[in-house]
Amino acid sequence: MPRPRYTQESLEDTPFYHCISRFVRRAFLCGVDDYSGKSYEHRRDWVESRLLELGAVFAIDLCAYAVMSNHLHLVLRVDAVTANRWSLEEVLTRWQQLFGGTLLAKRFLAGEPLSEIERLSLLETAEVYRERLMDISWFMRSLNEPIARQANREDGCKGRFWEGRFKSQALLDETAVLACMAYVDLNPIRAGIAPTPEQSDFTSVQRRIKAAIQGEQAPELMPFVGNERRNMPEGLHFSAQDYLQLVEDTGRLLRDDKRGSISASTQAMLSRLNICPDNWLKLTKDFTRLFKGPVGTLEELSLYCEHLSRRRRQGAANCQRLLC
Repeated sequence: MPRPRYTQESLEDTPFYHCISRFVRRAFLCGVDDYSGKSYEHRRDWVESRLLELGAVFAIDLCAYAVMSNHLHLVLRVDAVTANRWSLEEVLTRWQQLFGGTLLAKRFLAGEPLSEIERLSLLETAEVYRERLMDISWFMRSLNEPIARQANREDGCKGRFWEGRFKSQALLDETAVLACMAYVDLNPIRAGIAPTPEQSDFTSVQRRIKAAIQGEQAPELMPFVGNERRNMPEGLHFSAQDYLQLVEDTGRLLRDDKRGSISASTQAMLSRLNICPDNWLKLTKDFTRLFKGPVGTLEELSLYCEHLSRRRRQGAANCQRLLC
């Protein structure tokens, strides 16, 4: 029986989560459907565009994504600190970028005076909006519902387009985050859809590579901020160059038709994470098969289960075997 969302997410333990949504019925987002002969490639652009739009509104950072033919992978980071700093006006403005908002909110944003009772009511409403704008379930709902309606209109039908629930995995430490990001970015490589990361359309790694060529980082994605140090800015604690080299090296090793080896920078990253190359390849090849629930060291997994009152540590054996 599926667990309620509140028993799967613990911001006390981690802000990072791996989410997967799958499509139902004979519906595709890329390529040609052998049954109907129709191409649905353009729908991948719908999903990517909506993702980037939501990332600019929600207090949820996009770390990695891959839009595949019949499913979607995301690595997300909930930024509760930033959300709690938003002013009343910013919360209402962000909410109305996606939803209609209340009459009181529209009056407030238009500069009209409100009575004390009206203002108190608006403050209560804004706190509900604030919670929703840093909630992964609301993020996925805001992504999936418009895409489903658009696809149903195009197909001239009704009914579900996505599975009833998206899958969510807590990523409890930086090794789990990095491995999951690489796993997501390498989806087209493993599937044989693309030969290289830069040719992997509708993925975060392609967007990062295009930005890196210009000497920049992709503004829509959570940035890499280098190794941990004092006064660290918000971001992923690796360098963008090292991560892209890691994905390139791993992609070559995962394919039988390409020669590859672990470079010095990649070896240094794996040594820092205290993980051997063989274990790294297993993680980036079979991440979702190895782990059905939270991912991290045995210590982190135990704390996570304790905080959520879970008796069973799902995936403990693989966590202990593959993650030091």
